[in-house]
Amino acid sequence: MQRLPFGKFVGAVIFSWAIIVFLHCVAVRYAGLVVMRLALGAAEAVIVPAMEITIGMFFNRHEQSFLQPVLWISCLAAPAVTGFISYGLLWTSSAVLPWKLLHIVTGGITLLLAIWVWIDYPNNPADARWLTLEEKVQVIRRVHESHQSSIEQKHFKKEQFIESIRDPVSWLFALQSFTLMYSNNLNYGQKNLITTSIGITPLNSTLVTVAGSALGVFCCVVATIALRRWPRNIAFHASVWCLPSIAGGIGMVAIDWERKIALLACLILASNTYGVTYIIALGWTTSTAAGYTKKLTRNVMFMLGYCVGNLVSPQIWVPSAAPRYYGAWISQILIAWVGTPAILLLIRLILRRRNSERERALAELSADDREGGYVEEVNAEGETVKVKVNIAVLDLTDLQNKSFIYPV
Repeated sequence: MQRLPFGKFVGAVIFSWAIIVFLHCVAVRYAGLVVMRLALGAAEAVIVPAMEITIGMFFNRHEQSFLQPVLWISCLAAPAVTGFISYGLLWTSSAVLPWKLLHIVTGGITLLLAIWVWIDYPNNPADARWLTLEEKVQVIRRVHESHQSSIEQKHFKKEQFIESIRDPVSWLFALQSFTLMYSNNLNYGQKNLITTSIGITPLNSTLVTVAGSALGVFCCVVATIALRRWPRNIAFHASVWCLPSIAGGIGMVAIDWERKIALLACLILASNTYGVTYIIALGWTTSTAAGYTKKLTRNVMFMLGYCVGNLVSPQIWVPSAAPRYYGAWISQILIAWVGTPAILLLIRLILRRRNSERERALAELSADDREGGYVEEVNAEGETVKVKVNIAVLDLTDLQNKSFIYPV
């Protein structure tokens, strides 16, 4: 991502996704499908940090917080579209199996997207063809003032990578990604099994997916409005969306198995609200880091936590515990939906302490000293002199730049 042309890299990843989706159709054994799913996971793990870097290039830190749910509305709305497509294809009686037709349709759509992205996706704001020269300058200036760091750097800075690894906040963001994704198999594997065990037919279970997707989109819209109206207290914004999941999880444990409608409502509530926590936390991960390499590294660490969480998540659903899965539900409530907010609030505490120290130090400096930094260069006489420059062009990390105030 850092060394290659950014737009072409994103286009290539989406193209590889399309090819992998198509290849599902020729898999004839379980082993082949496992390989395809692993390949899809590899592509997804790369594309999410790329989207976060793109948002950071074009929008300031305040805008990033409420634009995150807007971006992810597309992700949460996708199951609604796919659900209706699946429902229609399940009625087909052609020689090609319905699930293969689904991969042909979605692979074709992805291929068209890959072509569009390859042509039109910008490497950075200066490369955005739809912006005028004046608009490009304005975008870059606004982002510089907000982030106090470079929009893009092609040089991988080893010292920023090491700092990101040593910064406890980076590990806490990765840990909360793991704890939240500890429950993610509920959404991508277990939900359909539970739905059919409740008594919903496999065909109608696709419509349940549509209903859950609609709830997820609604939650994202509410979260966007709330973040725009009350931009502070990001940890609380993220944490509150775990409360409906806790309520749904308790319902799945406590409600009598014969009350199918109530169980279905609790299942939809538990599986389609905590995703907003993931979305807000992902944006906060980027906005609390400065320095291009450090931001990129922290995003990758977040996705490592995401991947490990998704590896562990299916293991908690023990077949012998069906159909109630008490152990899985209780552990999800404690680890994913209580543990994640606890970690986010700890991150907030650490960042608030750093802000307090910096605000006291900044109060003693002039406005000119806060915004500028110095670099050494050789003048016309061959002498090495210090020249004052805007601090944003130095690509300092948040720990190096003591005037960087963390959004909390």
